[in-house]
Amino acid sequence: MSLTTRRLYLESFDETYATTFSANVTDVDGLDVVLDQTRFYPTGGGQPCDIGHLEGPTGSLAVSDVGGRDAVRHRLPEDHNLQVGDEVTGTIDWERRHAHMRMHTAQHLLSGLAYDLFNGARTVGNQIGAERSRLDLRPVSMTEDEVMALRAAFDAAVSKDLPLSMDVQDRQTLIDEVGAERSNVDMIPASVQQMRIIRIGDQVDVCPCAGTHVRSLGEIGPLGEVHVKSKGKGTKRFAYTLDGRPI
Repeated sequence: MSLTTRRLYLESFDETYATTFSANVTDVDGLDVVLDQTRFYPTGGGQPCDIGHLEGPTGSLAVSDVGGRDAVRHRLPEDHNLQVGDEVTGTIDWERRHAHMRMHTAQHLLSGLAYDLFNGARTVGNQIGAERSRLDLRPVSMTEDEVMALRAAFDAAVSKDLPLSMDVQDRQTLIDEVGAERSNVDMIPASVQQMRIIRIGDQVDVCPCAGTHVRSLGEIGPLGEVHVKSKGKGTKRFAYTLDGRPI
């Protein structure tokens, strides 16, 4: 039987900001435990997993790693002793979750602005971290003036506190709205027809994404230090921090 975990954080911004949940154990494979539902984000899409604790019949258990697509695996200590059918209460590490929410939203904003500012420069890779993140842009030169222009546009959008929204759309509707390149939908396998869409303001960025994000840009705060380096012909890696932090 194929197991599927309901990923609660996908369903609304309220669910994204919630930190606790109840669930039942549906599978145990050594250190890895699968639940029928979870708030823990599994590593994927350039975003690291959530960590935290599960409280159950065998006590409080640290969740050190989370992964998987359909069935989400929660890595527990060797002596967790949980069994299928056990009821547990999960609590995510909010500080880590919120840092990733802010950083991932910042990446979406930077990607959308870069596309508009630099003649369709696309985000071809990204890695989110709690203190430092980066995105790869192509084709772009990223001169000092362009970096300053991107920073100014970022800060202006944040100061306006533009709202985010999420919905589910089919592939062709998204293409008709903003185009396959603008949304990066052409990088998603053609077999995927229904997608969760994250939007910033009025098409500042419109992108399929299963990550976690803040409700509005004011929550991101100011861009910190940035660093740009070449990653091959026409590709630049843009590393950034938030809150004025050093790289």
